Amino acid sequence: MEKPAAWAVRHEALQADCKVFQVFKQVCQHPHDGREGVFFTVRCADWVMALPVTAEGKLVLVRQYRFGAQALSWEPPGGIVDPGEDPVAAAERELTEETGYCGTASYLGGCSPNPAIFNNRAHFVLVENCTLAAAQNLDANEELEVGCFTPREAERMALAGKIHHALALTALFYLRAARPGLF
Repeated sequence: MEKPAAWAVRHEALQADCKVFQVFKQVCQHPHDGREGVFFTVRCADWVMALPVTAEGKLVLVRQYRFGAQALSWEPPGGIVDPGEDPVAAAERELTEETGYCGTASYLGGCSPNPAIFNNRAHFVLVENCTLAAAQNLDANEELEVGCFTPREAERMALAGKIHHALALTALFYLRAARPGLF
């Protein structure tokens, strides 16, 4: 059996422009046997999640309504990385806007949220020694509750389904790997 190969895009067309992402229809061809297939992909900006930890070892999370799941969700503060913006700077910006907290930031890592259809990356940034320095500066449709939890409490929340955002769970994985002593 041959190893998987990278298919060539022969044609693509925009199917939907949905403000924060675009859907493309692609006709792709296998490089070895020439077969073609039609695939749909989603293009969007990279995303970032901040993992803010206070000097007392508490993890700052936000709770908000998620329209796709039609449910409230506890998760690390985060959002879209603006064009040309460094993920660490984006995490610092999102953290301050959503919570009012700031601290010392360092990059932990990233992942492909769903490489079957999405082109983007999700980045995870640790922000240590966080202090409350400003008021929230939310977008027009944002309503965020801010809470501080021990990392162990956050793990229990994840196991209980109160943290159910897949990227939030991945963010907790990165935090545990980077700072196992917090847990």
